[in-house]
Amino acid sequence: MSIAVGSAAPDFTLKNQEQKEIKLSDFAGKKNVVLVFYPLDWSPVCTNEHACMVNEMKAFETLDAEVLGVSVDSVWSHKAYAEKMGIRYSLLADFHPRGAMSEKYGVYLPEKGITGRSIIIVNKDGKVAWVKNYDIPVVPDLNEVAAALQQVKTATA
Repeated sequence: MSIAVGSAAPDFTLKNQEQKEIKLSDFAGKKNVVLVFYPLDWSPVCTNEHACMVNEMKAFETLDAEVLGVSVDSVWSHKAYAEKMGIRYSLLADFHPRGAMSEKYGVYLPEKGITGRSIIIVNKDGKVAWVKNYDIPVVPDLNEVAAALQQVKTATA
């Protein structure tokens, strides 16, 4: 069951592809956060999704948002993937215990051992402002995400 809009976003600390610890609470009062949950590095749909995200980063930056990718892959997989794809935003390793952070957000699929495809926007107040779950083979519509982020930015301005 996915997390509800309006609820407090569970805080977390996960390492990114540079071995840096990233905490959700570090962005409180500073930036909206776009959590991009995806099944696995290197899979075709995820690769398309991240290619689109890389191309749209300027738009997300103008919307005062920090993009954080999240999957159950290791830091090392994320590092190789980010280098290959030209990804400059953090890819967080929800690796051990596997899917523990994703589970808090209701997007971990234990029967498959992967994170589902979902985008969750957390506003500067640390509240869940927008949630959209996608079928695994579907690339999210980033224009829809940007429009939702614009509404969140306007609401918190």
